Amino acid sequence: MSRRCELTGKGPMSGNNVSHAKNRTRRRFLPNLQDVTLQSDVLGRSFKFKISNAALRTVDHRGGLDAFMAKAKDAELSAEALKVKKEISKATAA
Repeated sequence: MSRRCELTGKGPMSGNNVSHAKNRTRRRFLPNLQDVTLQSDVLGRSFKFKISNAALRTVDHRGGLDAFMAKAKDAELSAEALKVKKEISKATAA
């Protein structure tokens, strides 16, 4: 299972632990991923995603899953999220 946000593509970053004596050892900074269920108003059903806390705040700020997917870039979305985006766009066009 990859530690990557399904909506924003945010993944692990690498860096250094720096001690008081300035000794440096490599470490990973993992994104704060949460399992959430988001409701689509257009489709009338919910979807489960593993997304970062920052992405969850962005979804709320934009006004829900439908508005977020309308502005989301296809390159950042996972395969599952792309299917949901296409379903939402078909439902809004019809």
